Amino acid sequence: MLVPQTEGMLRLFGTVLVCSFLMMRGAAGGAGDVIRAEVGGLRSDKGQVVCSLFASADGYPKKEEKAIAHTKGTISERKAACEFTGVAPGTYALSVFHDENSNGKLDTNFIGMPKEGVGASNDAKGHMGPPKFEAAAFKYSGGELVLKVTIHYL
Repeated sequence: MLVPQTEGMLRLFGTVLVCSFLMMRGAAGGAGDVIRAEVGGLRSDKGQVVCSLFASADGYPKKEEKAIAHTKGTISERKAACEFTGVAPGTYALSVFHDENSNGKLDTNFIGMPKEGVGASNDAKGHMGPPKFEAAAFKYSGGELVLKVTIHYL
């Protein structure tokens, strides 16, 4: 039999443990937290769709190594989907491209214009270059969020 003091300590420890778990889950994003990009406007079923999720303007959208997450989507009937799971609440921007030759990179011409289709959250478009993070940014408060992204070809 435990003495009352020990029972109280165990109860306190259990409460601290549960609270710590809930705080970590909130900071890192929970299992039900998902951002799903439904991608349309693809000109063919060739290749794959590459999606990158950015949490800041740093590197958006060209420097994929600055993205917090990447995923690829399979194309069927000129549509694809990308899912990012366990995402914490925050402000993000999505960058998507149609990797028609499945080489894992956005192919460009000699002046840097995309040869493959591109898209962004909020259907953001750039002026004389890629869209700005602020134009593509969206707030995510947790749970399930579905974004529609249209691919555009130059």
